[in-house]
Amino acid sequence: MGHSQANKAESRQRILSVASRRFREQGLESLSVADVMREAGMTVGGFYKHFTSRDELVTEALATACLEMDDSYLTRQPTLKKTIKAYLSEAHRDDQAEGCPLAALINDMARGNDEAKKIYTDRLEKSLDILISQMPEDTEGDRRTKAMLIYSAYIGALSLSRVVPDARLSRQILRGVSKELISLFPEATCKR
Repeated sequence: MGHSQANKAESRQRILSVASRRFREQGLESLSVADVMREAGMTVGGFYKHFTSRDELVTEALATACLEMDDSYLTRQPTLKKTIKAYLSEAHRDDQAEGCPLAALINDMARGNDEAKKIYTDRLEKSLDILISQMPEDTEGDRRTKAMLIYSAYIGALSLSRVVPDARLSRQILRGVSKELISLFPEATCKR
């Protein structure tokens, strides 16, 4: 790859990284291309050297955010109990820009294009597989359904904890839902 091609690839990745964080933090509709480009240290005019449209940026930024989950503390915990506690933690609640894109962008994705919905769904499937793999072997009932229950509770609890201004209530939501999810798996220590 030539020097200018390498620079272009590096610039594109910087734009995607900024967009990925900002979209999770502010939602898809509230952030402009100009804001992303400015934060990436580039001009708005340079946007079209990298992307054909805002929709392309959104789709690729979502893919970037989902890919980042593969190396996140949210998906690299050794046990189901620790996975639940990490996801429903105050640290995750407070770091929306680096957190789970599934929770941060759920309402935006309901109105998203088919390509973005596919990326979102693929990440959800991966996350469900992680939860299933961490469930004890003797888990009663359908493990996939239980994984869907956990993820639904994750997104609901995390979203509520971010919305309420009362810090005490926010913590109660996270801790209470975490405790109840863990109680579904008395031996929630199996490893992946």
